[in-house]
Amino acid sequence: PSTVAPSGPQALSRRKPSSSSSPGASREDRTEPSRKSLTVDYPFWQQNWFIGLLFLMAMGFLGFALFLFLSLDLDQGSPSSASAASSSSTSQNVEITYGTVLKLMHEKTKFRLHSHDVPYGSGSGQQSVTGFPNVDDSNSYWEVLVITRIIVISESIKLNSSLILREVEIEIVRPEPDTSAKQGDTIPSGTIIRLQHMRTRKWLHSHLHASPISGNLEVSCFGGESESDTGDYWRLIIEGSGKTWKQDQKIRLQHVDTGGYLHSHDKKYARIAGGQQEVCGVREKRADNVWLAAEGVYLPITE
Repeated sequence: PSTVAPSGPQALSRRKPSSSSSPGASREDRTEPSRKSLTVDYPFWQQNWFIGLLFLMAMGFLGFALFLFLSLDLDQGSPSSASAASSSSTSQNVEITYGTVLKLMHEKTKFRLHSHDVPYGSGSGQQSVTGFPNVDDSNSYWEVLVITRIIVISESIKLNSSLILREVEIEIVRPEPDTSAKQGDTIPSGTIIRLQHMRTRKWLHSHLHASPISGNLEVSCFGGESESDTGDYWRLIIEGSGKTWKQDQKIRLQHVDTGGYLHSHDKKYARIAGGQQEVCGVREKRADNVWLAAEGVYLPITE
């Protein structure tokens, strides 16, 4: 026979609540995941100690950079470093010495004496020399160098057909150290100098070839470190009462072989150097053959 469970309050009291349905257990189970979620294991680069270390390092680098900036500013303001620094064209009474690297500015047109590895299409076919309108071109830098003395040690006469050719053997004589001009010496008016183009290492040169535009004496760049002749010689002539070459003085450069003055004018090339103006030699003194030393690195005078 089937049994029937008793009804009423007694039947309900006999049931034992399961552990899963316990209110206390359910609260504990609910809070345990939330506690675990609050404890997060961040990587070290997100930890507070690492962020603080980065901040301290950044402040240290900032302080070091500020120290270097202030030190550099003080050095630039000191007289010792300023003596060998690049000078602007407005500097006053800056002596030009042998070894100075400078730009020559045409006084009338303000163009800079310029050269580049482009030959003339006529005349000698040597490297062309022009006037350049901009001040920031590195092909306008020239170095001022001293002339060493040349002496004849022997000579002979040879007959070649109907022409008599005179062959001269020469020796380059280095002047004595205590009397010769050297790097850092000032340059008096009347001195014969050479100008070497810094980029191509050729010498400012002239000869009897006709210049391309005006038909005057051609001015070119010629030779190299071990190749030079008297066509590279220019006599410095200072305008006014100055005795030695200074940056604020007007000068002329007279070519020794031809007697022509370094000259430029507003006649410009259309093809080989578009927009650049002709530089040539002219035998008469004119307003168009006056030049000034402009931008450059001016060496201090040697004692």
